[in-house]
Amino acid sequence: MRVAVLGQGRMGAAIATRLLQQGHAVVVWDRTADRTGPLVARGAEAVVELRDALARVDVALTSLSNDDAVRQVALGDHGVVAGIGSGGALYADASTISPELSHEISLRYPAFVSTPISGSPELVGRGEALYLAGGPEASLRILDPVLSALSSHRHTYPEPRLAAAAKLSVNAVLLAGIVSLAEGLAVGRAGGLSDDQLRTLLAESPTVGPGLRGRFEAILTGSGPTLWSVDLGSKDLGLALALGREPADDPFPMVAAAKDRYDRASVEGLGGDDVAAVGRLYPH
Repeated sequence: MRVAVLGQGRMGAAIATRLLQQGHAVVVWDRTADRTGPLVARGAEAVVELRDALARVDVALTSLSNDDAVRQVALGDHGVVAGIGSGGALYADASTISPELSHEISLRYPAFVSTPISGSPELVGRGEALYLAGGPEASLRILDPVLSALSSHRHTYPEPRLAAAAKLSVNAVLLAGIVSLAEGLAVGRAGGLSDDQLRTLLAESPTVGPGLRGRFEAILTGSGPTLWSVDLGSKDLGLALALGREPADDPFPMVAAAKDRYDRASVEGLGGDDVAAVGRLYPH
């Protein structure tokens, strides 16, 4: 299939690379044009104008940072919906956005599938990430060759907004878990345990799940590659909190407490660092 991957951040680049490796024709676009160079070297076609990326594609897939970016690229006057509306192409969005925006897009463009990803860019590259695909059954069938090329791990939902909510649920667990692990390490240090003792105690503990285990060293040391930034983690927790506005006033206190930690890390100048950097808020 011919797929336009719109947005060449860490995740978008990993998606495009995986699709190329699996034999799909890939067109890449980013608002920052020089981001597409590495993908061209791997065989992708790069375009400068969004409208050119949408020409003659079977699927247009966005991977962007937040609701505002997706709204602009998807629903703007010269965006995805306007560009492919008459051509019948499928639109998929792999971003982490609000269920409300996913629903709004589906009302504007019925052939829309929300496809947020649970997993790092490295897992995407290895074909091991989990895809949460929500949309009409007919659209899911059309998208199947793309999703199958990306991974064999998939959960499907009948509506885009359900896939978006599923991603926020997963992220809330992981982000709060990172804070919990960082705080647990701080408790151990306060009691006199060394980092080596904490590593032995917790690194393989059944209380630390695989998602946290993969970040254990980064949380322990407060350093490591940025796979998912503090600012984006805070954004995702904010979207999760927004789901609890009604009927209770404070339905997700742990999510709120975790968001406070990520917000504090951002204020401390760590907003562009990996979410594991919240560990640096605690004494070492």
